[in-house]
Amino acid sequence: MKFTKANGLRGEVTIPGDKSISHRSVMIGSLAQGDTEIRRFLQGADCLSTIDCFRNMGIEIENRGETVIVHGKGLHGLQKPECVLDCGNSGTTTRLISGILAAQDFTVTLTGDASIQKRPMKRIITPLSGMGANIRSIPDNGCAPLEIKGSRLHGIHYLSPVASAQVKSAILLAGLYAEGETRVTEPQLSRNHTELMLSHFGADVRTEGTTAVIQPARELTAHSITVPGDISSAAYFIAAGILVPGSEILLKDVGINPTRAGILEVCRMMGANLEILNRRGESEPSADILVRSCSLHGTEIGGAIIPTLIDELPMIAAMACFADGTTVIRDAAELKVKESNRIEGMVRSLSAMGADVTETEDGMIIHGGRPLHGAVIDSRLDHRIAMTFAVTACCAEGKTEIKGAECVNISYPDFYQDLERLKQS
Repeated sequence: MKFTKANGLRGEVTIPGDKSISHRSVMIGSLAQGDTEIRRFLQGADCLSTIDCFRNMGIEIENRGETVIVHGKGLHGLQKPECVLDCGNSGTTTRLISGILAAQDFTVTLTGDASIQKRPMKRIITPLSGMGANIRSIPDNGCAPLEIKGSRLHGIHYLSPVASAQVKSAILLAGLYAEGETRVTEPQLSRNHTELMLSHFGADVRTEGTTAVIQPARELTAHSITVPGDISSAAYFIAAGILVPGSEILLKDVGINPTRAGILEVCRMMGANLEILNRRGESEPSADILVRSCSLHGTEIGGAIIPTLIDELPMIAAMACFADGTTVIRDAAELKVKESNRIEGMVRSLSAMGADVTETEDGMIIHGGRPLHGAVIDSRLDHRIAMTFAVTACCAEGKTEIKGAECVNISYPDFYQDLERLKQS
């Protein structure tokens, strides 16, 4: 797929529903008693994998497009699937569902695509095993496919070496079934969608600093959910509105949960012109974001802010190429174990476009201000990489070709159409 320079982007975009919240609404809705109506559900491939997995365990799920209805059967209502559960490209599905399956009364095999079968699963195998789970990597390499034999679990206090919402969530979901209290302490606070949703459904869960605490549950009660727009998807239009001269974009109803909204802080640090309008919501706050084109300057990004913008770092790295001065991204080694090695991939592709960017052990150093030109970009079937370079191409001379561009279907099927519409406004 080929992209060219844009002369200005103007208009409104309603961002699709948050991927993380869409996943969790199906999972927790399936474990609740009663019907959970999910409005603005993200119809991306990853979230559809979660629906398929729970359907295969006997949960009736009506998919009516933006509205999904989950007919939950309670904490002990899942049935042994007649097939291997295929999580597709979804690390969220694979890791979170493992915590649930660890406590069931049946054995199941989890698998996924080639990317999932390379992603580290020892990070959940270790704590779940510590709770009494019988879970193993079938190829014995710490990766999927996983075999999970349901077991009786007990609570633990797990000191996580990484700030990972997927690790934390897998443990908390297992903690619903465990005997005694379960605690997870992280080095920094990761996104807290699981804690908020479990509390909404009646679980006894609380947060103490960077520690999440959950008590075993007798039952969860179904509730309706309206999913806010995904700030990770909004990030590409935030960047486009800033970088492309003559642009003004209004992004409607975007989730601004503080554990996810680090990109807004980084944009401010870099001098961006953006406004937060019409704030609403409580447990999962949302707002409209108005962004206008402006010049940027370099900054340093690291420490506690990293978990709040880990998925946005590829786009932030590209933004830094157009900023005056130097930007340093550190403490982001987690980027190496995403859908692709996003540090190496971003450095390689930005360099191919003429950027001055250096890979470090846990991030990048970017010297901005150099003009970029078109190049052939290998997305490595990583949706974040593909969307990042579609935006970058809007600011580069010549044509940019993105191989495997269709991988955006994982999280934002209409991304290219929305971007093109802003060009034509």
